[in-house]
Order: sequence, then C-alpha cells, then structure tokens
Amino acid sequence: MATNPVPDHVPPEMVRDFSLFTSPGMPPTPNGDPHAAVACVHAGLAIFYSPYNTRDGLGTWVVTRAKDQRRVLQDAETFSSHRSIFASALGENWPMIPLELDPPAHGVFRSLLNPLLSPRRAMALEPTVRKRAIALIDRIAASGTSCDVMKDFAFPFTVNIFLRFLGLSDDRLDIFVGWGHDLLHGDDVKRPVVARTVLAFIDELAAMRRKEPVDDFMTFIVQAEVEGRPLTDEEVRGIGVLLFVAGLDTVAAAIGFDLAYLARNLKDQELLRSEPNRIVIAAEELLRAYPTVQMIRVATKDIDFEGAPIRKGDYVSCATMIANRDPAEFECPNTIDLAREDNRHAAFGYGPHRCLGSHLARREIVIGLEEWLARIPAFRIKEGTAPITYGGHVFGIENLILDWS
Repeated sequence: MATNPVPDHVPPEMVRDFSLFTSPGMPPTPNGDPHAAVACVHAGLAIFYSPYNTRDGLGTWVVTRAKDQRRVLQDAETFSSHRSIFASALGENWPMIPLELDPPAHGVFRSLLNPLLSPRRAMALEPTVRKRAIALIDRIAASGTSCDVMKDFAFPFTVNIFLRFLGLSDDRLDIFVGWGHDLLHGDDVKRPVVARTVLAFIDELAAMRRKEPVDDFMTFIVQAEVEGRPLTDEEVRGIGVLLFVAGLDTVAAAIGFDLAYLARNLKDQELLRSEPNRIVIAAEELLRAYPTVQMIRVATKDIDFEGAPIRKGDYVSCATMIANRDPAEFECPNTIDLAREDNRHAAFGYGPHRCLGSHLARREIVIGLEEWLARIPAFRIKEGTAPITYGGHVFGIENLILDWS
C-alpha cells in the first residue's frame, strides 16, 4: 500500500490499515470471501480512520456498528450524499439523482421516481421477470451440465429487466455489462473513457426519446416536471446515469454470491429445492450475508461522533457488508442461517436514500433462485475452477462456473 497522509485531527490510535479495495480477500481473488474478510473490523473500534478506503485512495472514517451507520445515513444535514462519484471521473461536478442529492431537493425527485419502482410496479413486472428467468435457465439446462452463471444467467437476466425499463432491446447487452464492469472494477485509465461513453449514450437516448417518445422510463423522465417545470438536461442525465449504473451490476452480483453459497452448501441447496416456500426468507438472509454496496457520506460540519473527531469535508464510510456482520445486531453474524427471522439487514441502506429499486431487486433475486432451483439439478462449483471475487464500492463475483453433471 502507498502511504497516504493522515489528517492532523485524526488521533493515531484511531488509524487502521484497512480498505474495502485492498484488504485480504478484497482484490480480484480466486475463491476469496470479501464479506468474511471485512467482518474482522468488529473486533476493534466502533469507528476508525483508514487512509486508503476509496477507489482513489482517499481516506475515510469507517463506521462498523449498524446502529451508528443508521444514525449517519438518516442525518442528511450532517452527512451529505453529494459526492459526484460518476461526474468526478470526468472532471465534472453534477449529481446522480436522487442518490447524490440532499433534502429537500432529494425528496422532490424521490417523489417523482417512487411510483416507477413501487411494490405495486414490481409485482406488475413479475410475469415478465419470471418469463425471462425461465427462458434463460431452460436454455442453459438444454445446452449441457455446466455454465458460467454470471455470463449465462445473472447478467442476461437482471440487465434485461433494466433494459426493458429504458425501452431498449438486448442487442447491446454484453457491451453494457462490459461498461458496468469497467466503471466499477476497471482501472483509472478505463474508467474515464467508459464514463464518457456511458454519458454520451444517456444523452443520445434522452434526445431520441424527446423526438420519438415511447412507453418507457427515459420517455417519462424527459417529459416529467418537478415543481412546475421540466427537468433540465443535467437532471435528466443525472437520473439516467444512476439508473444505468445501478442496473448493471448490483442485483446480478447478489444472485451470483447467492448461487456460489448454495453451490458450496448442498444441504441448504437441497432444503430450498425441496421446500421452495422457504426461498423468500432465505433470500433475506443471503442479502444480509452478501450485500454489495459501500455508501460514502461527506461531513458538512465538525462533529464528534462516538469518540471520532470528524471534521467538515471528511469522508464517512457506511459499508453494508460491515453493518450486516455486526454481532450486536445479529446472533452469530458469520453463520448463514436461511431460517433467520426479524432480519433487519442493511443491504438496501437506511434513511432517505434507501435503495429506490429494492422492491424490484428483491423480486428478481427470489424469482431467479426459485426458477434456478426448480430447473437445475444439484450443482457445485466446477472442479478445477475458482470464482473471482472483488471488493470495492460494489462487491462483485465472476468466473462462477457451476456444474451439475
């Protein structure tokens, strides 16, 4: 690790050599378990400072207790969401909307978008989601006794649903998935190039829908109004980019981690196969055990928080994979218990920025597991192969080769 400067206001005893990007198990690692790797933080301070815990190597305070993460995520006045993560890769400073807006502007756009991803909307999409899952899995089952489940199922399944939201066909699915991978896991050379490509795509799609409206998400956005006015080009761009980035990786990664767990734990696999009514509760436990997102906030003022002297401008990390392994919150947090009840996990965040797409994501995960287990015999990770896991702002998995021969 390069040695990054620690701000003068951070006590030396609160500094820890830790990063969601570079800790053991965090880099692209064969058979790595990044979720277990981060659980070690609960043996130490409730909050500590890491000089390395972002993609660009900037330091963050790391909040380890779930209850403290909730306090941070619910206090938008003290801990701002405005970071321009995507735009900063381009040297620009506009927000992804509504993720990087603070109240009251956040509430205005959240109210606009909520109906598009409501529980009712998710239920209405269920027949389409299930039909897609069945078609993909039947094709896999007919073609042999093994597959690369991320390439053959998880990404084509989840990204197809996202493309339908945008009103697009599957023709460029592989290209879009590649863009998502490079944005989230690529190096500093690839990211700005891909970010510019994605931005041009979103702008082009918005312009097309203004000229030729259809019944899709982007048409809704370019025709929408907030507070009695049309959305600006920057606002349309901010919403479009957020949907694009969020739709390309997180749910597919969740399904991948879930199937990797079941491939290694055949008793749990058989339990869900023989009693599919357990899958809904089991999916919540797998969301708890294998969440994918780290959320970063920026302090808007000086504050002493649980003994940490956080100062204005400091980054504060609320990683779902840390909160979900909190022993104060969950009994035996590193044990996967598919019958766990009262599962108050943090996979979709807390507070005003709780994941807008959580209802649809849940249905995709449950349907994906239901149809996979109903159509594929007992499966394992193929001998001689090893899944590759990633740390980062979004955890990921690839090269997950499942075999049922």
